[in-house]
Amino acid sequence: MIDVREITIAEAQDGFKTGRFSAKELAEAFLGRIAKWDKNGPRINSTMALSTTALEEAAALDNHLKETGHFKGKLHGIPVLVKDQADTKGMVTTYGSAVAKENVPDEDAFVVTKLKEAGAVVLGKTTLAEWASVWFSVNSANNDEFTKNPYNLKHDVGASSGGSGAAVAANFTILAVGEDTGGSIRVPSSFCNIVGLRPTPGLISRTGFCPLIKFQDTPGPMARTVTDCALMLDCMVGFDPKDDFTGVTATVTALGLPKGGSYAANLSGDYQKITGAKIGVITQKFGPESDPYCKAVNEVVQAALYKLQTAGATVVNITDIDKLDHYMSYPLTYLQRSRSDINSFLTTKPHLPQDLADILPETSDKPYLSFTCAMAHGPKDPKEDATYLDRISQRDEFRRKIDCLFASMGLDALALPDVRVPPPRFEDAMSGRFMKDGQEDFPTNTFLASVTRHPAISVPAGFTKDGLPVGIEFIGLEYQEQSLLELARGVEMIVGARTSPPGLM
Repeated sequence: MIDVREITIAEAQDGFKTGRFSAKELAEAFLGRIAKWDKNGPRINSTMALSTTALEEAAALDNHLKETGHFKGKLHGIPVLVKDQADTKGMVTTYGSAVAKENVPDEDAFVVTKLKEAGAVVLGKTTLAEWASVWFSVNSANNDEFTKNPYNLKHDVGASSGGSGAAVAANFTILAVGEDTGGSIRVPSSFCNIVGLRPTPGLISRTGFCPLIKFQDTPGPMARTVTDCALMLDCMVGFDPKDDFTGVTATVTALGLPKGGSYAANLSGDYQKITGAKIGVITQKFGPESDPYCKAVNEVVQAALYKLQTAGATVVNITDIDKLDHYMSYPLTYLQRSRSDINSFLTTKPHLPQDLADILPETSDKPYLSFTCAMAHGPKDPKEDATYLDRISQRDEFRRKIDCLFASMGLDALALPDVRVPPPRFEDAMSGRFMKDGQEDFPTNTFLASVTRHPAISVPAGFTKDGLPVGIEFIGLEYQEQSLLELARGVEMIVGARTSPPGLM
């Protein structure tokens, strides 16, 4: 059996070229790990439906290589898992809800089609939070079973792309598709010691994804290395006439992006990009030192920043962004428009209930579902909410403030912890630990990029003294994905914090 732990795209495809193993054998090895560690043994529970045709598809790719001498595409033979928020032809797709347990789409989401066209082998689906709207990994489609953190089985993986994060970390796949509205790629990436990119919305089509907030939603790549993340991004971006947000493709093309024809074009050399960079650290969003959980995260992130500074990066503290907490919360419109956006998707699934309010109760005895229930019973039309237009106005105002911050300080990126605490324990979902004055108050920093709709990447920063992963997030300006990936590659080389889970051999 092939040892697939920490294998990269380049290493896998070198194996195909030299004949050391085939795409089918690679897929078999990953499916074997899923059977041993995810469905049995410690039961990480990161996957849901698995493909019944993956081995056949991998064998077809082997035949293609044998007959033509060429790979089908950039991701030839590379195993991918897909967040269960995205339609996959012939596989049960639940969107994180028990009402969709029997839902089998008859076509793939646009991005899944693109990945397959690039030669990827889709192994199956990954767990997500209920309607992709909860910070914990649990959902009713999976009988309210949590996804275990591969680094400590008593801790959660974050959400809503928690299954994708855990599967990549545990070496159940090389790549995974995530989706990010408020932090759903970056939180699990931070909690699972992997790389996760939230691109500028519109760069990747959302067709076939159940939405949450359409103008914030974006799929994105999740991988163990920055280079693999970049190569996956190459195969996800592109114009889709069914998603008018992807009209930004014309702007990206006009700007000549990505430079060199690939987001990975400049990742093979040294880490010069980071050593010449000016990074603005938003110290306002570090947790209080008086809180032992926040202190543990602060120590890891500050140590990583010190390594970058020692290597030549310019690190400046930003301590006084006016009304920052307000701007990172008030412009969010989950309670105003998520019901409407999800309902618009449900109209394409006439066999499912047509209103989120008919699926979820107004209140729940599970604290982690309180926000989702409130969201489900929001207005049918967001404009019915008297605050909606003001929230949109302040969202755009905040974006201008952040853009001006970059311009006035000459910054290459902003940096901060993805989350102010380490991965929580499962019981924290029920204890109300992250409730304040009856409202959800999860200590994430990911809303900054989500509200401004700027790209952001999470990179492993290290581990707490208790062995829990911590990520550091870098935020760039619109369409600066390539620059962020080059910075992240430098972080990866200098900090070197990625480590395979020790218990999953």
